[in-house]
Amino acid sequence: MQLKRAECPVKVAEIVEKTIRAVYPHYYPSGAVQFFLDLHNERRIREALAREDIYFAVVQGEIVGTGSIRGNEICRLFILPEYQAKGYGNRLMDFLEDMVFRKYHAAHIDASFPAESMYLKRGYRIKTYEKIETGGGDYLCYHTMEKAADGKG
Repeated sequence: MQLKRAECPVKVAEIVEKTIRAVYPHYYPSGAVQFFLDLHNERRIREALAREDIYFAVVQGEIVGTGSIRGNEICRLFILPEYQAKGYGNRLMDFLEDMVFRKYHAAHIDASFPAESMYLKRGYRIKTYEKIETGGGDYLCYHTMEKAADGKG
């Protein structure tokens, strides 16, 4: 797997939208899924390019996922559904954590339910439980998580 800086917000948005639509309805109510889609739409990704380092994970010439770094926060980590459970998410996390730990003592993540078990296996610790009302009586619930550079949480 190779990592390449993402300069195309359209492709990032395509990966994010496809993954959210395929995976998130199994974990979240429809209002929360729509909130995720709005939060990670093309316009917002275009704006994020100015303040985040956004990368593509590339395997045999195919873009299989994306992930971002903003300060000590790893964000917008999405692996296309057809490439999940093949180790690409962990390999992308290895790269993103390495980048964060070069400058910071800890990495922070707002963990969606679909990815939380991967983060726990990687040594992240739950810091807080958060919930956002998304309309129609639906809530987006998630944990903030942190991992120390020394691996001790």
